[in-house]
Amino acid sequence: MADEQLTIRTLDEADLPAFSEVLANAFLMDHNEEFLASERTVFEPSRSHAVFDGETMIGTGQLLTRRVVVPGGDAVPAGAVTSIGVAPGHRRRGALSMIMGSQLEFLHESGEPLAILWASEARIYGRFGYGFATQLLHASLPRGTAFRHDVAVDSAPVRELPRERALPAVREIYDQVWHTRTGYLDRPNDGAWEYHLFDGKEARNGQSAYRYAIHPQGYVVYRVKLDWQDRGPHSTVQVHTLAATTPAAYAAIVRYLLDIDLVGEVVLRVGTDDPLVHMLADSRAAVRKTSDGLWVRLVDVGAALAARRYLVPLDVVLSVTDDRCPWNAGRWQLAAGADGRAEVTRTDAPADLALDVSALAAAYLGGTRLTTLARAGRVQECRPGALALASLAFLHDEEPSCLEIF
Repeated sequence: MADEQLTIRTLDEADLPAFSEVLANAFLMDHNEEFLASERTVFEPSRSHAVFDGETMIGTGQLLTRRVVVPGGDAVPAGAVTSIGVAPGHRRRGALSMIMGSQLEFLHESGEPLAILWASEARIYGRFGYGFATQLLHASLPRGTAFRHDVAVDSAPVRELPRERALPAVREIYDQVWHTRTGYLDRPNDGAWEYHLFDGKEARNGQSAYRYAIHPQGYVVYRVKLDWQDRGPHSTVQVHTLAATTPAAYAAIVRYLLDIDLVGEVVLRVGTDDPLVHMLADSRAAVRKTSDGLWVRLVDVGAALAARRYLVPLDVVLSVTDDRCPWNAGRWQLAAGADGRAEVTRTDAPADLALDVSALAAAYLGGTRLTTLARAGRVQECRPGALALASLAFLHDEEPSCLEIF
């Protein structure tokens, strides 16, 4: 329960310095002009909320205006939740619940069916109805790792360019790619790009400034962590973002990274269905670990379920519980045809499946099977056979991925 002394309101431009300072303190970081500049690139006051103890700002939260690609290729409006923080000394008083609740009400009133976020701590957001819907694969490869002999590598050269010359090509290529991948986000304005590629000195964490390498059909942005050892250089290339419009261009960029001199290791963040490992002559050359990626929240269950496409025809009644958004709770009939499009309506018919909104969110992009969630006790089958068919229908022909942290 929220402390009765706390209040919450929407912000204006003048609130940005205090907003930025609270956020830095919440994440145990030093507040400075660089941190403020980073926040300024994407600050949307009318979509930002802060909690106050008297006149003192003690909690922050913001919703970026973005779209996310859902199964079937449509880009759906989504509030990108960011800048969530509560100042030390003011926690366990309900400030976070006030912010998260205000965000959900704002999105509901504005007709945005989804909220998305990256979780600083995974145990926090499930209680607000979020489910982790994509996974990241972290792959580390030694310099010079060989490809299979049958991998097609585009012969066009990869060339490093200074940031100013590289950015037009980077933006053009991303605009060709993002809407083709489930889980990817649009970057609708200069601010979104500036935030994504913000390159302040303190943000580098001991690494180089961003380096830009451009292929006619792809690009990579990366940093280098220098490491000179007794036996020679063993620096690390840390890839920030990589995109390509063709498989051969992708192979050319990865080949370029693996052949950079003075490097010992190349580290990439990719989706779980990325072709990288299958391109290698020795798949074990890539040391891999996974982590959760994008978390999704269905703000409007009916609109969200109707916005995506389904892999096979399906007619199922879902009984959804949602303690935070009561307008979602109840039974929904989802009827998808052979074209993958669905009608989603309220119903009084008996439930075929029963689940919490966070479980539905985890399955929404097709990256988590409903059968997996059922084995975890998070989905109950009420009609025999309904679970297997619904689980198949919620999949997509590719794994979702989101490589953009916001």
